[in-house]
Amino acid sequence: MIAPENSAQRRWVALFDLDGTLTWRDTLGEFLLSFLRRHPLRILGLWRLPVALLSFIAVDRDRGRLKSKVIRMVMGGASRSQVEACAAGFVDGLLPHHRFRPAALAVLEAHRAAGDHLVLLSASPDLYVPRIGRALGVERTICTEILWQGEHLDGKLKTPNRQGAEKLLCLNWLRTQYPDIAVVAYGNSASDVDHMRHADRALLVNGNAAARTLASQWGIPTAEWT
Repeated sequence: MIAPENSAQRRWVALFDLDGTLTWRDTLGEFLLSFLRRHPLRILGLWRLPVALLSFIAVDRDRGRLKSKVIRMVMGGASRSQVEACAAGFVDGLLPHHRFRPAALAVLEAHRAAGDHLVLLSASPDLYVPRIGRALGVERTICTEILWQGEHLDGKLKTPNRQGAEKLLCLNWLRTQYPDIAVVAYGNSASDVDHMRHADRALLVNGNAAARTLASQWGIPTAEWT
């Protein structure tokens, strides 16, 4: 953890990314696979996946649009009870199966012990991320929201994909909720640098070469969490 100056007198907003920062790997792919295991016939909807991937690579590189397409292929039209049952089982299985980095959880707990405000900020969807936030005991969870039609999942994005510049907008909003409280941000990807460089302090963890290079350009220190 970055040790704040005068930490005994100063509280922080500790802003954590989820995938690759707190966890070892992406959670959305694992969540969708867990839904397919519960509803195996839905794998038939993935015949459209190659077209969606080709469109992403060749046309727009829009991760939010691709995310929505895949969610709709796998889960479109599912009932709220089906989605919630899957989310409950998925999140219950995260901690016991060591999908979180122990070092990351230690940093989170150190912030909690210091009386800091814990916030989870993720581009992954609200189909399960708020449950992760509750399991971790954070104060706020901000993530990409998915559209419902009544009691059935539509799958379109209700909010912009909470990545890159969108995370910066979320950071700016958080400052209105915690006025005069400094923010320390933790992230792992090059896209996280967009908001991390505007935090009062930041730490890039487990970043690849591109992310580390970008972080270095902005004077953001790096670390490896295991």
